[in-house]
Amino acid sequence: MFTRRLNIIRSLPLEDQLVTTDTTAVAWRDYLALCKLKVVALIVFTAVVGMFLATPAMVPWDILIYGVLGIGLAACAAATINHVVDHKIDSIMARTKCRPLPKGKINLPNAVIFACFLGTLAMGFLAFFVNPLTAGLTALSLMGYGFVYSMYLKRATPQNIVIGGAAGAAPPVLGWVAVTGTLDPNSLLLFLIIFAWTPPHFWALAIYRREEYAQVDIPMLPVTHGVEFTRLHILLYTIILFIVALLPYLVGMSGFFYLIGAVLLGGGFLYYAIRMQFDHADRLAMQMFSFSIVYLMALFACLLIDHYIPLVASIIEV
Repeated sequence: MFTRRLNIIRSLPLEDQLVTTDTTAVAWRDYLALCKLKVVALIVFTAVVGMFLATPAMVPWDILIYGVLGIGLAACAAATINHVVDHKIDSIMARTKCRPLPKGKINLPNAVIFACFLGTLAMGFLAFFVNPLTAGLTALSLMGYGFVYSMYLKRATPQNIVIGGAAGAAPPVLGWVAVTGTLDPNSLLLFLIIFAWTPPHFWALAIYRREEYAQVDIPMLPVTHGVEFTRLHILLYTIILFIVALLPYLVGMSGFFYLIGAVLLGGGFLYYAIRMQFDHADRLAMQMFSFSIVYLMALFACLLIDHYIPLVASIIEV
């Protein structure tokens, strides 16, 4: 079938061949856009860190590969479901109106089929090549974000991002369980870090985009309770995050290197949160949103580096 299609394309005039191949390339890019690859990259990174923290040595290669594929594809499926659920409001908001569904580049049935395909593939990889517990927890996370948050919580309460943040906080736990096959209290500390990080991270963006959320009747905190109230809660949650991020060191899970990283990064986060109480410029909210992404990546990188410092030191001594 592919050969027949290729021959048909070759039989067309050169300009028509270019249009046909360009259309195919655009279609693939549109489907990739449904996956929110930048968000998925951060999810996969935290899951990988969870995998490596679960073992004092190296993660088995098969678990690493199939775990990353399964968790990553499940995240892509959840993102696609979010696109499907939000396609109407996405067509109104300036930030999202150029997404594939509002622009009509992909129709709803095809997007739903794509999400089902990704989710089925993800569960297959995890259930057959990793372990059933990881598959089950990943399925719960997928449903939590794709259905519970996107279809209900987002439109039901200004605490949507707080409650729904549980689904987004799961990846490091999924990575940990992929290696050990069991839930470990230390993995839940990683969950708590992302859970506490999510509200100040997203509320900063919500302040910047509050008029768009109001336009589509999404009850984000700045819309329902005002910007000043939201700024205060960003500060309170940032303080909670600063304390929670110290827990891996306090329980002996991580060492001094991580402690320094957590304090410096947490101090940077607090700087933005405190500054927002006095500087009410919307651009500062967006700067805090951007820093929050760097914060999470750097914090988990510190966890990973700290975890292998004793191993590297022992190799050097030998």
